Amino acid sequence: MSFKWDRVHVWSCEIPDHPGSVAEKLAHLAQGDANLEYIFTKRLPNKPGFGVLYVAPVTGAAQVRAAKAAEMHEVDSPVVRRIEGDNEAGLAHRVTQKWALAGISLQGLTMAVIGARFIGYAAFDTVNDANRAAQILADLGLAAAIETKMNGN
Repeated sequence: MSFKWDRVHVWSCEIPDHPGSVAEKLAHLAQGDANLEYIFTKRLPNKPGFGVLYVAPVTGAAQVRAAKAAEMHEVDSPVVRRIEGDNEAGLAHRVTQKWALAGISLQGLTMAVIGARFIGYAAFDTVNDANRAAQILADLGLAAAIETKMNGN
């Protein structure tokens, strides 16, 4: 079992909670030729009538200008990482359980499976938590490789 783990540079803005507000912001990025891999929105419970939009990646001068035209800015929090790998039953439980035992709290987690592969986005409170989570993934991958070798597979 191996994992690919990447930092995600997230851009964000507050949006009104009404139809079309996300599309309006994404229109700027589309005009800037952004090929977004991550889009996440949620309502702000402490601010009725508003939500927040997160997107990534925003790369190159044209996309940065487009994001700024949409009143977006790069954010330090949450610390988002993309994880990819071969899927197997119970994997999400094993990973999140190891993170929990290490005292790592998640701001959010989204995972999906296509065919035999999974992709997920994990949002952490701190860079340190994200780095610790990465080490746990590396350890899980190494342990699985050793087990496979010992079983002769």
